[in-house]
Amino acid sequence: MTLPHIVLIVADNLGWGELGCYGGGALRGAPTPNIDRLAREGLLLQNFNVESDCVPTRSALMCGRHPIRTGCLQSVPPGLPQGLARREVTLPELLSAQGYATAHFGKWHLGDVPGRFPSDRGFDTWYGIPRTTDESQFTSTVGYDPSVAEVPHIMCGERGEASRSVKVYDLDSRRGIDAELVDRAVGFMQREHAAGRPFFLYLPLVHLHFPTLPHPDFAGRSGHGDFADAMMELDHRVGQVAAAVQAMGIERDTAFIFCSDNGPEFRAPYRGTAGPWRGTYHTAMEGSLRVPCIVRWPGRVAPGRVSNQVVHVTDLFTTLARLGGATVPADRPIDGVDQTDLLFDNAEASAREGFLFHIKNELRAVKWRDWKLHFHWEPEVNEGKGKLESPYLFNLTRDPKEETDVLVHNTWVMGPMLRMVRDFQLSAQQHPHTPPGQPD
Repeated sequence: MTLPHIVLIVADNLGWGELGCYGGGALRGAPTPNIDRLAREGLLLQNFNVESDCVPTRSALMCGRHPIRTGCLQSVPPGLPQGLARREVTLPELLSAQGYATAHFGKWHLGDVPGRFPSDRGFDTWYGIPRTTDESQFTSTVGYDPSVAEVPHIMCGERGEASRSVKVYDLDSRRGIDAELVDRAVGFMQREHAAGRPFFLYLPLVHLHFPTLPHPDFAGRSGHGDFADAMMELDHRVGQVAAAVQAMGIERDTAFIFCSDNGPEFRAPYRGTAGPWRGTYHTAMEGSLRVPCIVRWPGRVAPGRVSNQVVHVTDLFTTLARLGGATVPADRPIDGVDQTDLLFDNAEASAREGFLFHIKNELRAVKWRDWKLHFHWEPEVNEGKGKLESPYLFNLTRDPKEETDVLVHNTWVMGPMLRMVRDFQLSAQQHPHTPPGQPD
């Protein structure tokens, strides 16, 4: 079997409603022609779901397991234990074992100590930031004290070698980092293609995470401020990668996936939009769960497809592992299901009907078919009612804003949903969760 190349680009804090192909684009002051073209040439998922914020989603993508199982519950400041424990098996580890060249360029956020950097976890090479991009504000903040909060750096590393700091990650570096990441990504693809090796490129870009600052070449481009300028830059960077794949003549040999790690930012002035859905990340609303996801593979994925079937970020782990000829671990619960038929073989139905949604250690909601059951109610961050004595049930097709509780008329739905909860709890008893910060 000839192994395909895999390109996985992940935007940061990109809401469902920002891109032109999802109803945004020019309406948000920022046309997105390159990403819109990918959607026309492939499959646009309307119901692709992620975890509550950066760390949980990235961990779920890397190991196919919900973050409550792995202890990757939330972002934590530098100097505190964080990241995926060494016992977790990552996607690049699986693909490397099948002969893939693997590279990570961008935001990692799954470990910032030796043994947990990307080059320790299956990537041949990496360049980017070990944690989050809001640290780029540190050095320009009044009263910042580097003796208690280390100066953030862009880092790099190679497999089998110690990762090292390259330069300070400040506001100037933040403006230029996505351009650097794409340059390195294109160079990696060109080298590995010339060497005749299949490659896995993981490109978790920095845009649109706050501070949302465009590259100088894009400053003022939109006429609608930094956020729209950065959106136009994001689209350009994705277009650069797509153009490089085309220039090498490997489009029909490449599974090209673009998605976001979570819903839009909730803080002003960087607040984004989730389109028709309510809420932002750090909530259990659809605006947090649903994000853009586009899959293109000419000759394999029919162009112009649109699907509202339920897909979860953990599914990318399982599906891409199979695509690369690997087998997922059998000694632990894997929450991701194989979506090869839906994503790459033009099937109509998803391999899953729903999933559980946690924020940190709390089960906040269950999603199943067209239904959503909330156990806590927090439509806006920090404005919640807490745990509900009687859960709220919404039909997402008829009520996408999650405004009218219909549980009293549809109690039958509780059966299949609570069975999902029971099954998850039983698996957790058999395979206890890893506590946050547990050392290797």
